[in-house]
Amino acid sequence: MDESKPIHSSLEGTMPTTNSVRVALPYHLRNLAHIDGEVTLEIPAPITMRSVLDALEARYPMLCGTIRDHDTLKRRPFLRFFACEEDLSLESPDTPLPEPIATGKEPLLIIGAIAGGCAAL
Repeated sequence: MDESKPIHSSLEGTMPTTNSVRVALPYHLRNLAHIDGEVTLEIPAPITMRSVLDALEARYPMLCGTIRDHDTLKRRPFLRFFACEEDLSLESPDTPLPEPIATGKEPLLIIGAIAGGCAAL
């Protein structure tokens, strides 16, 4: 063995970098998962809605089927996704999330849809 050459581990450079992503859930989902406040998840890039929801459901299995349908993985009708003051509910789940979300500067908001208003007189 040539000892003049450095020995490199076979695992060197293979660890994916992760980002801390903050997620704010509505009260009923926080209550179900026994969560107080925001959740911080470590997620490898690229940061997409799918990767965030996959990580959230992996960490809190009781949330499986509450945010997305079990079979289709489509968003439940009465939940909305907001990032950087934009409604991302109808975006593809594989679209990269905005940089402030991906870096943890701002939380991804999952909120219950709000209905109602003033009745016509």
